[in-house]
Amino acid sequence: MSYIDWAVLCCTLIAIVAYGVYKSRGAKDIDGYLLGNRSLPWYSVCLSVMATQASAITFLSAPGLAYSSGMSFVQFYFGLPLAMIVLCVTFVPIFHRLKVYTAYEYLEQRFDLNTRALTAFLFLIQRGLSTGITIYAPSIILSTILDINTTYTTLVIGGIVVAYTVYGGTKAVSYTQMLQMSIIFCGLFAAGIMVVHLLPGNIGFGKAISIAGKMGRTNAIDFKFDWNNPYTVWSGLIGGFFLQLSYFGTDQSQVGRYLTGASVSESRLGLLMNGMVKIPMQFLILLIGVLVFTFYQYNKPPVFFNSFELNKLEKSKYNPQLNQLKKDYEKAFEEKQTEVNKLDAALDQQNKPVIDQQRIALKKADEQTKVVRKQVTDLMLQNDPGADVNDNNYIFLSFVTKYLPKGLIGLLIAIIFLASMGSTASALNSLASTSVIDIYKRLINKNATEENYLKASRWSTVIWGLVCIAMALYASKIGNLIEAVNILGSYIYGTILGVFLVAFYLKHVNGRAVFYAAIATEAVVCICGYQKVVAYLWLNVIGCLLVVLFSLLFQLVIRKNWKLVKRKSA
Repeated sequence: MSYIDWAVLCCTLIAIVAYGVYKSRGAKDIDGYLLGNRSLPWYSVCLSVMATQASAITFLSAPGLAYSSGMSFVQFYFGLPLAMIVLCVTFVPIFHRLKVYTAYEYLEQRFDLNTRALTAFLFLIQRGLSTGITIYAPSIILSTILDINTTYTTLVIGGIVVAYTVYGGTKAVSYTQMLQMSIIFCGLFAAGIMVVHLLPGNIGFGKAISIAGKMGRTNAIDFKFDWNNPYTVWSGLIGGFFLQLSYFGTDQSQVGRYLTGASVSESRLGLLMNGMVKIPMQFLILLIGVLVFTFYQYNKPPVFFNSFELNKLEKSKYNPQLNQLKKDYEKAFEEKQTEVNKLDAALDQQNKPVIDQQRIALKKADEQTKVVRKQVTDLMLQNDPGADVNDNNYIFLSFVTKYLPKGLIGLLIAIIFLASMGSTASALNSLASTSVIDIYKRLINKNATEENYLKASRWSTVIWGLVCIAMALYASKIGNLIEAVNILGSYIYGTILGVFLVAFYLKHVNGRAVFYAAIATEAVVCICGYQKVVAYLWLNVIGCLLVVLFSLLFQLVIRKNWKLVKRKSA
C-alpha cells in the first residue's frame, strides 16, 4: 500500500476508536458497562445490530463466495424480515419488561438454574469459537499487505479490539458501530462504481452482469426444494428464519444490542430497520463479487490469491515446477480470454445460438484454469502439509490492493477492519456479560458490590479475548469463513431457540423436561450435522422442533412417574 493508503487507514481507525472511547467514558456500574444504561435511540440500535452481524468475514468472504459460486448465498437472509417481526412481538417486550442483562436470566425465572446454565454454556461455546473466526478475518489483510504470517497479525488485531472493549464496554461498541456502518455503506458504494469503471470501455454494468450470468454467477434465486442444498428460497425462508430468530432472539451478542434501546419502541424500530436494510446490503456485497469475477475475465487473476502462501512456494525447492504451472496458467487464460471476446461479440449481436455455444466453450476454458490452480495447491501441500490452500477469502482483498486507486484502498481496508472490530467487540461484550451475570454473579459471588461486578466484567472481557485469539490462530483450516460461522451456529442455535419457544408458549412444561430435551436434541443435531444428513440451515429447524417435541414427551413421562409415586405413597 502507498503512504496515502496507510494514512487513510490509520486515521480512520484511530478516529473511530477515540470517538467510541470518548462517548463511553464514565461507566461506573455493570448496567452502564454492559447495557449502556439502556439509553440508546433506535438508529443506534439498528446500526449496532447490523454491525454486530456484518463482520470482516462479510466483506472478505461474501465477495469471494459470489466470485466462486454465484449469488445464491443472498437467499440465506430471506427469513430475516420475518424473524424481526416475531422478535418485535415476543422477545423484545418480554426482555424489556423483566429488565434482564442477558437472555438467559429469563430462563431461570421460567424454568430453573440448570436450564439457564445449559443455554448460557451453549452460547459461550458457540460465540467464543465464532469470535475467533471473526478476529482471524482482518488478520488476513495485514498478512497480505505486509507479507507476514497471520499468527502475528492475529495477535495484534485481537489485542487492539480487546483493549478498547475492556475500557469502554457496550457504549464504546455501540457508538463506534454507528460511525462504522456509515463509512461502510459509502465505501461499498464506491467499490461497486470502481469495479465497473475498471472494466474494458465497451463493457458496461449490464454486459458485465450478462457475462457473469452466462458462467453461472448470477443465480440468486433457486425455487427447487432440495434438503442438501443450503441456498434455496425454501432453506432461506424456513431454515434461515429459524437461524435468524435464534441468533437475534437468544444470542447475547445481539440481545445485548437491542437491550440498550431507550424503550421497547426504540428497540423494535431498530430491529425492523435492520430487517429491511440487511438483504439489499448483502445483495450489494455479493454483486461486487460478481463484478470482480467479470473483471478477471478480461484481466489475468493470480494463479493463487493468497500471496503469502504463493511467495512461500516461490522460495521453495518447488519453484521450477511452479514456474511451469504459471506458464500453463498463462496459456489457459489466453484461451479463455479468446472465448470471452467471442461471447462479448455474440451478446452485441444478440445471436442466441452463438451465445449458448460460447457459454459452453467459455465454461470449458474456465475449467482448464481451475485444473492448473489445483495443481498449484497440490504443490503447496507437498511443500508444506499445513499450507492454507483455500484462497477464497483473499479474492476481494487481492483485487482491492492491486487495482483500486490510492486512498480508496486504505478506506476499503479500514472498512474491513471496522467491521471486524465492531462485531468482535460486540461478541466480547456479550461473552463477558453472560459469564458475569449468568455464572459469576449467580453461582460464584452472589452478594458482591457493583464495583466488584464491574471489575469482573472487565477481566472476563480480557479472558474471553485471549480465548478467542487462541481460536483465531486455528481458523485458517476451516475454509470459507462466512459459511464456517453459519455452520457452527446451526449446530447450537436451533436448540437454544427451542428452549425459548417452550418457555414462551408451553406453560405446562417444567425445567426438568426442557433440560433433558435440550441435551437429547443437541446430541441428535450434532449427529445429523456430522453425517451431513441435510444442508446445515435445516439443522436449525430440526433442533428447534425436536426440543419442543422432546419437552412434551419428557413432561408426559415425568408427570406419569410423579402420579405413580404419589399413588404408592398414598
